[in-house]
Amino acid sequence: MSEAKNFYATIPAKMENMNSHIPSIPTGFGGMFAKLMGEGAISVMQKELIALGIGVAQRCSPCIRMHVKKCLEAGATKDQILEAAGVAVMMGGGPTFMYTHEVIDALEALGH
Repeated sequence: MSEAKNFYATIPAKMENMNSHIPSIPTGFGGMFAKLMGEGAISVMQKELIALGIGVAQRCSPCIRMHVKKCLEAGATKDQILEAAGVAVMMGGGPTFMYTHEVIDALEALGH
């Protein structure tokens, strides 16, 4: 099983466990996420592509996997997702480039 497939299979239980131990953190973060990531002057898809780019630039594997999934759910194409990763590489250089395989792994785990 790929790392991304394992992530998607196990993250719901991990999030539930975190919520049972420290509910204020997921509740607080979730409220901010919901408020900021909805439709506005920038579409949800554009916001998710930005979030993905930041996740890649910050080299955050869970962020990459979550936002690849959310990009697809918001209607982004594989090409748009890969292009957003490319912009992140342009901004972050070599260390960021080393995380683009995480984007491809997530896309493949999600059937794209």
